[in-house]
Amino acid sequence: MASNSRRYDLEGATSYTPIPGGPPPEQPKTKKLLPAILFSSFFLLSLVLLIINQDQKPVPQAKLNTSPAEAPSRGVAQGVSEKVFRRVSGGNSSFAWTNVMLSWQTTAYHFQPQKNWMNDPNGPLFYNGWYHLFYQYNPESAVWGLITWGHAVSRDLIHWLHLPFAMVPDQWYDIKGVWTGSATFLPDGRIVMLYTGDTYDEVQVQCLAYPANLSDPLLLEWVKDSNNPVLFPPPGIGSKDFRDPTTAWLSPDGDKWRLTIGSKVNTTGISLVYETKDFVKYELLDEYLHQVPGTGMWECVDFYPVSLTEENGLDTSVNGPGVKHVLKSSLDDDKNDYYALGTYDPIENKWTPDDPELDVGIGLRYDYGKYYASKTFYDQNKKRRILWGWIRETDAESLDVLKGWSGVQSIPRTVVFDKETGSNILQWPVEEVESLRSESVEFNDVKLAPGSIVPLSVDSPSQLDLVATFDIDEKAAEGLSEGESSYDCTTSGGAANRGVLGPFGIVVFADQTLSELTPIYFYIAKGLNGKIQTHFCADELRSSIASDVDKIVYGSTVPVLDGEKLSIRSLVDHSIVESFAQGGRRVITSRIYPTKAINEASRILLFNNATGASVIASIKIWKMNSADIHPFPLDQI
Repeated sequence: MASNSRRYDLEGATSYTPIPGGPPPEQPKTKKLLPAILFSSFFLLSLVLLIINQDQKPVPQAKLNTSPAEAPSRGVAQGVSEKVFRRVSGGNSSFAWTNVMLSWQTTAYHFQPQKNWMNDPNGPLFYNGWYHLFYQYNPESAVWGLITWGHAVSRDLIHWLHLPFAMVPDQWYDIKGVWTGSATFLPDGRIVMLYTGDTYDEVQVQCLAYPANLSDPLLLEWVKDSNNPVLFPPPGIGSKDFRDPTTAWLSPDGDKWRLTIGSKVNTTGISLVYETKDFVKYELLDEYLHQVPGTGMWECVDFYPVSLTEENGLDTSVNGPGVKHVLKSSLDDDKNDYYALGTYDPIENKWTPDDPELDVGIGLRYDYGKYYASKTFYDQNKKRRILWGWIRETDAESLDVLKGWSGVQSIPRTVVFDKETGSNILQWPVEEVESLRSESVEFNDVKLAPGSIVPLSVDSPSQLDLVATFDIDEKAAEGLSEGESSYDCTTSGGAANRGVLGPFGIVVFADQTLSELTPIYFYIAKGLNGKIQTHFCADELRSSIASDVDKIVYGSTVPVLDGEKLSIRSLVDHSIVESFAQGGRRVITSRIYPTKAINEASRILLFNNATGASVIASIKIWKMNSADIHPFPLDQI
């Protein structure tokens, strides 16, 4: 593995080139940027990359459906989340996209089908040497439609083999969709899968399925139970407000199983709990597991234990001293995944949050970017809990139809309790993703004066794994004013707005003239309580010159303990960037659709846009190989 170490000192910079904040100029003039960035021959070489012009013929606009009419709503009429992204162009495109631009968006090592629509991960599990992922899939189109269960297997959670569909909508109780579900292992080795079916008259019911042949490690065939549906919406619950059963856990006596299902009563999000011995007959327990007023419909509820002392994950049935429980819900109202830590009393069937101000739906999120409908499972193979999440498209729907696909899955993440803070979980990419790393380049002790932008010479900038750390002079915090107490990533105006101690961080997918760029950064400010707060943000405001893609700023505060360096790890994979701050205390997933900053024309930068402090940065960047994701050669079985 090749490695280079470099040191830079930019205190003597003769001019200042800020992170651009306004709209990109119609005719960018590169010469005006050169005085600020020609500090050495290395910088000069990094700036001579030219935009690849091959196949730049615009896609015919007739194919892009540029009419002002809204794209039709998808999903809401049947009682699930809106599946059309509404924040841009009503689902239609207006930019002159080319085939090169659209082809570039396909990921290289994130899981996605070969074509068509994908959403929620379903029933993940490990069985007889194989990891199994099921997922919501429309076999007919790149938009949400008649949902089937796609199925893929992997030895390592990175390289995947597509299998035939696991379940299709072919019964009266799921004829309008085989929706989200979860797997449970029974003590005798059997697997039961509970999922939500949408009936012919659009009632959400819970259904039971299981593998037809447990001797088959690929679990190719699934049987729907003759007793289906096994659960109907109970009295007081709407017919379209009853979905997404969790993995089951054992009752206190160990003779029954419990599971929870998301719902709502008026605007209060609730978690119903059922008890069963055989997964066919159920009893609805009197008390909700939990409820939070004003949070609306709870989709894709998840419930699992985390150890307060060990680094490993726990089976879903574990409880007792040294254990907290995570309760998570995907909020239909705002399309974000919220979680909270708390204590589960199985006798009273009650979960209580540690901090009521950080309750489900009003506190912490798994991810502060584009991340939804997540699901965990206990990996008994490596004794860890693994989290999957759906990353939706945030461009015009007509573009998805044109490129032929929509939606990817996140890199699977391990989940553990953060023993250092005691107030959050840590999420981190599974270790197997590091097997894709190849040659690396390293830049150590890069001194970033206020206003500095440092281009880095990096091969294959569309497929990277990078780890960056930042040291900032703590004395500079004395210059912070109360005027910054209201700082918030989402309303800050992005990385172009300067403060005493921020922003500073990395920039991905920058073109040569900085007309397109995506900063991922820290901003240190004084909070409302007078204490210093560190904010972790991702700015997409200038990620693309196209008008028909989403471009906002994401982020939140992140806990930083005394003596800790600020750190960012980003998995860069074409149109998706997953960024982890402080070892996974906060995560931001970005969807980026550049038009210029693609292929060899893209650059990586370090920057410090603060006004009152210098920053010392070190960064190591690995080139990432592509994952092997293709159909399973079933003829070789």
